[in-house]
Amino acid sequence: MSQRQKLLFICSQNRLRSLTAEHLYRGFLDYAVKSAGTSPGARIRVNEGHIGWADVIFVMEKKHSRLLAEKFGEALAGKRVICLRIPDNYQYMDPALLDELKASLSQYIEVPE
Repeated sequence: MSQRQKLLFICSQNRLRSLTAEHLYRGFLDYAVKSAGTSPGARIRVNEGHIGWADVIFVMEKKHSRLLAEKFGEALAGKRVICLRIPDNYQYMDPALLDELKASLSQYIEVPE
């Protein structure tokens, strides 16, 4: 059996978008998932350990890519960082957010039903 691909989802607060994405993939056997936020008040604040753990990093907005590059430049070397361009317009597990996540992520990875 091949090793599961490790996915890290990043937004600002780790309360709505990235947490929804993490829960979307919870229990999906092909992937191991975590989520974190870039803001000081995030539910779980992203750290170098998260970056080192991840095979692929999905950020919700370009500003998240910039913040990661500023803070974890060396740790990001060789990491695939993908911006999904999902604005902070949704609530946790919002059906519209789930649809947007699935549509965006389907270009890169398998999407749960």
